[in-house]
Amino acid sequence: MTNPVKLEIMIPSNTADGLGAQEKLVSLMEQFEYSMRDVFAMRLSLEEGITNAIRHGNKFADDKSVIIRCDISTEKMRVVVVDEGAGFDPEDVPDPTLEEFIERPCGRGLMLMRAYLSICEYSDGGRCLTMERERNSPLPILED
Repeated sequence: MTNPVKLEIMIPSNTADGLGAQEKLVSLMEQFEYSMRDVFAMRLSLEEGITNAIRHGNKFADDKSVIIRCDISTEKMRVVVVDEGAGFDPEDVPDPTLEEFIERPCGRGLMLMRAYLSICEYSDGGRCLTMERERNSPLPILED
């Protein structure tokens, strides 16, 4: 058994550093021997959450940072992503599966994170995203 790990990473508002942070967290999952399914789900969610914080939250501002906190154990991985942006209301993001929004390129990331994560919650006016995936989660559950 591997002892739980806590990690905090502060990155500037650029996607290259975001990708580097994402890879560190994925590497931790691999060290904890999470399944390929769990790793895929968390990689997708991390990419969306971190990129959204950089792009939509901080708007690529050089003077703003993104803080990523991770707690990982043999049971679950919990990641908190905090940006310095103006915030947003996730309920205002339209459902990308509705006919009038089907052609829009935005909004799908939030939908995917909600499908793949045990917990996907925003706080602090939309500036703080909490993501959690339990080991061997059955998510996403697809309806026939």
